[in-house]
Amino acid sequence: MATIAETVVHNLAANGIQRIWGVPGDSLNAVTEAIRQEKGMEWMLTRHEEEAAFAAAGEAALTGELAVCAGSCGPGNMHLINGLYDAHRSRVPVLAIASHIPTDEIGSQYFQETRPTELFRDCTVFCEMVLSPEQMPRLLEIAMRTAIEKRGVAVLVMAGDAALEDAVDERVFTVRRTDPVTVPSPSELQEAAATLNSCGNVTILAGAGVEGARDEVLALADALGAPIVHALRGKEFIEYDNAFDVGMTGLLGFASGYRAMEDCDALLMLGTDFPYQQFYPKHAKILQVDIRGEQLGRRVPLTQGLVGGVRETASALVPLLERKSNRTHLEKSLDHYRRTRRQLDDLEKQGPGTIHPQHLTHLIDELAEDDAVFLPDVGTPVIWACRHLHIGARRRLIGSFWHGTMAAATPLGLGAQAVDRNRQVVVLAGDGGLAMMLGELLTAVQHKLPIKIVVFDNAALSFVEVEMKAAGLVNFGTGLENPDFGAVAQAVGMHGESVSRPEDLEDALRRAFAYDGPALVSVAVERQELSIPPKIDAKQATGFAVYALRTVLAGNGRELIDLAKANARQLL
Repeated sequence: MATIAETVVHNLAANGIQRIWGVPGDSLNAVTEAIRQEKGMEWMLTRHEEEAAFAAAGEAALTGELAVCAGSCGPGNMHLINGLYDAHRSRVPVLAIASHIPTDEIGSQYFQETRPTELFRDCTVFCEMVLSPEQMPRLLEIAMRTAIEKRGVAVLVMAGDAALEDAVDERVFTVRRTDPVTVPSPSELQEAAATLNSCGNVTILAGAGVEGARDEVLALADALGAPIVHALRGKEFIEYDNAFDVGMTGLLGFASGYRAMEDCDALLMLGTDFPYQQFYPKHAKILQVDIRGEQLGRRVPLTQGLVGGVRETASALVPLLERKSNRTHLEKSLDHYRRTRRQLDDLEKQGPGTIHPQHLTHLIDELAEDDAVFLPDVGTPVIWACRHLHIGARRRLIGSFWHGTMAAATPLGLGAQAVDRNRQVVVLAGDGGLAMMLGELLTAVQHKLPIKIVVFDNAALSFVEVEMKAAGLVNFGTGLENPDFGAVAQAVGMHGESVSRPEDLEDALRRAFAYDGPALVSVAVERQELSIPPKIDAKQATGFAVYALRTVLAGNGRELIDLAKANARQLL
């Protein structure tokens, strides 16, 4: 007779799960023992459960399929929460097995007791506890199906003793993903077409929902004569080889994307929940297409909201549109983009002095494989990735773009690398983020995951410093006393190098990228490099001025000189 834990692992294996990420513990022993006995199943030991959850999220983000992590009772499964929040907000399917204290001790304030179903409720689409053998494997099937269909996180809570009980039902099931087609009603499509036909200047804002709808969106843009602005999570799906692309908007974007939206009469939002209200046009008609009706109108008042898949809705809309012969808005937007792009490309050129992060990102882009997976850390690395990485048809861009958590890039990368050890995975790590969970380096070495980590070492929480400057505050509490990350990598068994001179950079990256195993290059980059958003309002401009005054009064005038020198290329 199989135990409940064994039926769980059997069913996961039957559904194509090849690995489970986690940290063992006594309450999880039944599960890890079942994994040990399951042929073709790998236990991916990490040094922290948060890392395990992120790794599962990275695996799911790359494949689109269910990934699994596990944590022991109390602190063990609580450590999963941040990574699970990230997976939930990124809408990738992850199953977490959260073990619990002995069943007869629940409610007694027992050692390590928590209330996991309550703790995980806010970051899940399903969270339930196994209370009896009769619930399994049915509850597991519901959890898996919910995670897959809703593209979110499911948590299955099991007490350690319950997992060791004999199973009542040993059936093996498979969960098959459905592929529904959702299209707005004919009357809604007619109304949307009439609005778009009546407006002269139309701009498209494309988000992650345009995945798989590239041809249909381009056909829609052609009919409307519409420039396409992409949100961060839409970059990898719509930017490349796109004659209508005018860049990105938002805090991480640049001027051409912002202007294309500001100057439109109608904005057509496709599969995006772009959160920054200040970047939406003030007087345009706004139409939003999303497969989830609850998303509609959440960020900005709408002229019309349509529930439907982007691919299906775009296909249905095109025949109803009058092809716009006046392409002035498109041409002006494209011209602005070309000028903006030239300015950004100029910033990639390295002169004498400290290495500029734009130049480093440019070299990473040039030297990486055509099918590389890039994972930028939250903070300035994600800004440089947005502006200076070219994500072609075979490349991927994955990160904590919605939850926005530091330290996410490397564990997400471990999950992506475990899927395919022959595919190049490149992490653009912040020094602050990497230092948060250095144990990830040990995980990469232990599992022989050939991940490539490039550290943007500016000895500071530099994005926070920019935020402080914009608020008129003197930079305080953001400096980092970093170790030699290259030497740290060598100490744990990785290929490790540290670079401070521009002339040494390219060769160091080439050696790391060619190395047959995990490799890290730590690069000393300019701390004072400014990453200015495309829209500077009066409050921010005043903030920079107040920052300068307060900095001088605080006796840190040298910092202003360094700031001006570092950014002279942008100011002249």
